Amino acid sequence: MRAPYQTLIILYKEERNNFLYGVFYRKEENFWQFISGGGEDSEQKEDTAIRELEEETKIKIEKEKLRKLDSFSTIPVVNITGEFAWGENVFVVPEYTFAVDINNEEVILSDEHKAMEWMTYEEAMIKLKFDSNKTALWELNEKLKRKKL
Repeated sequence: MRAPYQTLIILYKEERNNFLYGVFYRKEENFWQFISGGGEDSEQKEDTAIRELEEETKIKIEKEKLRKLDSFSTIPVVNITGEFAWGENVFVVPEYTFAVDINNEEVILSDEHKAMEWMTYEEAMIKLKFDSNKTALWELNEKLKRKKL
């Protein structure tokens, strides 16, 4: 059963002294965002992020490579499941954010995505649809620039 939370995962890499971020184009919804997905049953948030990363990119990582960000958001439940999946009194679910440095590992897209592009911070901020994605990107970019990750 789907757990009442969402994870957001930002892929990044450093290339020629610049950080690039992996932004994904959702096939059916027609917008750009980072990898996202919900937990299953009693799965821990970190395990959800690792599973979603593998499902959507075929990249397998160890838990030690996953970096939890401070960015946190809530999302209307109907935007995730299309209905009040956890009862009529659950209106929003939390979204937890993580980052992963994937270096030069190959990204193989799942059927959920039409495209993936490596973008600079500025390019990604223009293309991303959701404010929660933009806030998380700002945090990650600042932490990387300041060497605080």
